[in-house]
Amino acid sequence: MSGSAIVTLTVNPALDVTVDADHVQPTDKIRCRAVRYDAGGGGVNVARFVHALGVPVSAVFTAGGPTGAHVVALIDDSEVPSLPITVSGHTRQSLTVNECATGRQYRFVLPGPALTPEEQIRCLDVLKDAAGSAGYVVASGSLPPGVRPDFYQQVADICGQRGARLILDTSGGGLAHISSGVFMLKPSLRELRECVGRPLLTEVEQTTAARELIDRGVAEMVVVSLGAEGALLVTARSSHRYAAIDVPSVSGVGAGDAMVAGIVVGLSRAWPVPVAVRYGIATATAKLQTPGTSAFVRSDVDGYFDGYFDGVDTEGTVDAKGTAVRPVRSR
Repeated sequence: MSGSAIVTLTVNPALDVTVDADHVQPTDKIRCRAVRYDAGGGGVNVARFVHALGVPVSAVFTAGGPTGAHVVALIDDSEVPSLPITVSGHTRQSLTVNECATGRQYRFVLPGPALTPEEQIRCLDVLKDAAGSAGYVVASGSLPPGVRPDFYQQVADICGQRGARLILDTSGGGLAHISSGVFMLKPSLRELRECVGRPLLTEVEQTTAARELIDRGVAEMVVVSLGAEGALLVTARSSHRYAAIDVPSVSGVGAGDAMVAGIVVGLSRAWPVPVAVRYGIATATAKLQTPGTSAFVRSDVDGYFDGYFDGVDTEGTVDAKGTAVRPVRSR
């Protein structure tokens, strides 16, 4: 496999299963239809979405059992270059049920297989080789059972040694045990709340919490995804609040991963960080309109991105073609 501008790492991938059902209720059998299978897990999704945006990417991920083989086959079908790491346990499944009567979406996420110490070391060794030719490494997703809580710190250390910038999107223990070496941390608001142990009800509180992580040396910058409220970019000296783009949603699954994909693509194109975050929001918007965790059409992303600049404070940024427009306001 040749070198890639971007490498993703997924320690706990999933076979994403998406179905439709008329009603979801206890006790009764729920008859499902429109079954869809996608290769999933944070970094796997990011890799597929980066590939859809036309940027070289390689996916490093674990795979075990029949579900792991299915994930490998799906990634091969998507033509994303990959380095699957065989493990003894079975890759997990993740089930999303769309309730047609109400429009609600139910998501059932399994914990994943326990990884042995030897399998964890193999993941780090493969990443070390892959990161040597990467400008950015995206480590995304939960840690499966048995993995050391400081695993992502080891990933950060490897990226530092190999000269790659790390973008980290995780939660729980994987987030709590990071102490240094992250270029960009991308928690959701819920994940940031859990990390600092406070409700973070206002933007000021959210900015303060993100800056605490920066001041501690955990990350150079933090992007907090706020769902329908957009996103918040916080650096040591400034913050930027971004509105979401209002569109009808088919599925919210994978939208956060799409946001990360758009951001890292923008960064790989040497765009300013505020512009890359806008591109991430445009990518997430396009993802909202596709079923399951399927990829989007690149032209839709560029259309949302260019449209984002109409009537907003955008001095000093560029559009999807790299044309300069007006600057983003900071405060």
